[in-house]
Amino acid sequence: MIIIGYLILAVIVMGFSIQLSNYVDIIDKRTSISGAFIGGVILAAITSLPELFTSISATALLGQPELVIGNILGSDIFNTAVLASLFLAFPKRFRRARIGASHNLSLVLVAAIYLYLIVVLGLGLEFTIFNVSIHSIVLLAVYLYGVRTMSADDGVSNSDDGASSQLSMKQIIFRFVLCSVGLVAASIALTYATDAIASRYQIGTTLAGALLLGVATSLPELTSSINLAKLGNFNAMTGNILGSNLFNFAILTVADLTYAGGSLYVTTSQTWLLLIFGLASAIFIAMPILYKSKGRRKYPRLRKTIYFIPPALVLASYFAFLALSV
Repeated sequence: MIIIGYLILAVIVMGFSIQLSNYVDIIDKRTSISGAFIGGVILAAITSLPELFTSISATALLGQPELVIGNILGSDIFNTAVLASLFLAFPKRFRRARIGASHNLSLVLVAAIYLYLIVVLGLGLEFTIFNVSIHSIVLLAVYLYGVRTMSADDGVSNSDDGASSQLSMKQIIFRFVLCSVGLVAASIALTYATDAIASRYQIGTTLAGALLLGVATSLPELTSSINLAKLGNFNAMTGNILGSNLFNFAILTVADLTYAGGSLYVTTSQTWLLLIFGLASAIFIAMPILYKSKGRRKYPRLRKTIYFIPPALVLASYFAFLALSV
């Protein structure tokens, strides 16, 4: 019965995510608001709320910071694998798509965060201000800087021409808000269902349990991104994934504020796998996006190679992480 409830909630989450991505696409086409901001800030924050909920639960209720680190880093590497998969699944649409310039900075910021965490955690550096780690402050500052950049980006709409909806903007925004509330409620319920399944079948501390929770918390990003790719809006889709990854890092700040048992930034062998393969994935996924904006005119012969090999390496990194985590 619990599994049936899990599947029903998963379908509901997928339905809300698809509707939200449809509204994002319409807002992107009808207004001057940049798709990078709509997808990278608004939609990304909404679809990342399951990660926020589970992270607060892990620190405030369970007192297990390692679950937070694993949840956030695991979600980010999964999101990057989703982005790479969509680049490979829709190669022609991706090549024709226009990507906002702010995504270039988002790519750099995500890679920089990975590198920062590898260095400071590897050296064992820790400093607190009012019981909040300096690392959390740095991550929040980086996220806010990314939000500022995406909000200043120009309005680039690259989905199929014409808005099919006959709804007014007020109606669209109202329905967007309703779907957002519904998605948050369904996602929280899905997280509870995931915990119940993990407890019932005693897989909570295994890789299977982690993957089950990862699917539950990443389902909104996955579903909305696939739908945006089908609509041809790679600008909002890329913003959704990169914005979600940045927002997830900012969640560590919130988790740090709710954890009173010492340092949030504890490391395990799986943490290092997530950091190393996460950094590799961030670098690989940046290559085709940066090539589109900076290098395709200078190096046209690299087009087929750069659009295929780096995304494939992202998937290889993700599966290598899974293999080494068993």
